[in-house]
Amino acid sequence: MLLNLTDLSDEPLQSQLARQIRAKILAGELSATAPLPSIRALAREQKVSVITVQRAYEHLMRENLIHSRRGKGFFVSEVPRTQKKDMAVDRLKDHLERPVRDAISEGLTVKEIKAALGEIISKIG
Repeated sequence: MLLNLTDLSDEPLQSQLARQIRAKILAGELSATAPLPSIRALAREQKVSVITVQRAYEHLMRENLIHSRRGKGFFVSEVPRTQKKDMAVDRLKDHLERPVRDAISEGLTVKEIKAALGEIISKIG
């Protein structure tokens, strides 16, 4: 599994793992029922501790994005496309709320915030 983890980030490694696997699931890169690497195999591959991977997997299990089968390993859960979109939108809202509040408190108007967001989207996409 191709993941890009870095020690230079403020984000903990387990959060980086969970975020990147979540993104692959929500984008459809990992399909329903696809097997995931074992905790030990992913830890070895990514050069992180077993506990780091275990915590990332536990987080994804709480979100119902993955599940385990005793003696079989971890698998991507069946998540309807509409639910995937809803989850992605909810995460976006969660991540944008604070910066938008900060921008408003700094005197920007909704129109200016939307324009700035439009510029960012244009630059990325």
